[in-house]
Amino acid sequence: MSRIASNPVTIPTGVDVNIVGSLITIKGSRGELSHDVHPLVKVEQEDNVLKTTVNNNSKSAKALSGTTRALLQNIVTGVSEGFERKLSIVGVGYRAAVAGKDLNLSLGFSHPVAFQIPDGITIETPTQTEIVIKGFDKQQVGQVAANIRRYRPPEPYKGKGVRYSDERIIRKEAKKS
Repeated sequence: MSRIASNPVTIPTGVDVNIVGSLITIKGSRGELSHDVHPLVKVEQEDNVLKTTVNNNSKSAKALSGTTRALLQNIVTGVSEGFERKLSIVGVGYRAAVAGKDLNLSLGFSHPVAFQIPDGITIETPTQTEIVIKGFDKQQVGQVAANIRRYRPPEPYKGKGVRYSDERIIRKEAKKS
């Protein structure tokens, strides 16, 4: 069996787990998420621990058990603590500001870019060049960050654009005459 799948998922206090057939619903202080488990994987709850096991010993079942365990861990962490992703904006005149349910971005285009903030996500701009995306669904937080970054990805010559705060841009040397 997968080494990841053999580790149990501990359920913190304040988090409720409901298993009905193959549908697992996890509810916490930040929200509620559900996951439909593949038929090759079985999830059991013992006290405050979730354990994943395989229904047969096929290679795909072992891989799915590890994936299911990781997804359940992300759901439990999300509904109890939440996730956040930080973006930074580099460039002269590039800035961001939150106005209601929109994120207004000035990224050097002839027009400002208005990004509509989806439900379940909160976006803060501590400074004009920083964006903090918070939510309880890890996949949604990452997808929103990727969608914002897609407007102006960092370019390799000057490094201008929207980047993840921990991203390292490999710079290219300019053309020599």
